[in-house]
This record gives sequence, C-alpha cells and structure tokens, in this order.
Amino acid sequence: MREREEIGFQLARGHGVRRIAAALGRAPSTISREVTSNQVAGRYVPSLAQEQTWARARRPRARKLDGLALREQVTVMLTDRFSPEQVAGRLKVEHTENLEIQVSHETIYQALYVQGRGSLRLEVATALR
Repeated sequence: MREREEIGFQLARGHGVRRIAAALGRAPSTISREVTSNQVAGRYVPSLAQEQTWARARRPRARKLDGLALREQVTVMLTDRFSPEQVAGRLKVEHTENLEIQVSHETIYQALYVQGRGSLRLEVATALR
C-alpha cells in the first residue's frame, strides 16, 4: 500500500514511470503495468488499486483436476504406476488439440500433496511409488 501511495503521489506531481520506478527500486514495466491495470476514469487511485488487488486475490480458482474426465485419466495412470511427469507427458501426446485434458506434473503433485490434504492421494495412495 505504501508503494501504491507513493506511485499516486508521484503521478500527481507529474513524474514519469521511469522516475517513479527508480525511486521505488522497481522495473519501469512493473510501475506501468500497475498504473495501467488500476486506473479509474483515467486516474490512478492507490486505495482502489489495493481493493482491486485484494478482490482479484480472493477469487476462488477452479482446480484443473476437479474435472471428472481429466481426474479419472490421471487416477488411472497413477494407479498403473506412472509418475506425474509421465502422466503429464502422455496426456500431452494423446490430447495435443484439447488443452482441457492436458495437465502439468506440478498440478498433479499439488493435488497429491497440497490441495485439500491431498485429495487425489486418497484415491491412489496404494499405487504411489
């Protein structure tokens, strides 16, 4: 919030993005992106920028493995003793056109060990290496 207030203050004084970036020790592109994405009626308002940031961060994101078809395929492959890297690679080869059926190995690991206390792990615990 302090940096956002400083950005607002510097913009009000007519300073450019590069000067603000140098003062804050940030890249000019970062300051430009902040100002561009958080303008209201063509004006940067720090308090509204902070509120928008909180709102964007709070939104619930759908997990890719919540889709039943993808989850079932991943579960079957893990049960067949494939590693998450092998599952991700196989899905990428088998479904080159359909991005909805592709998943990264990191997403599989998160479903196994992080999300919801490893919700996917409950289904494939005995098959994991």
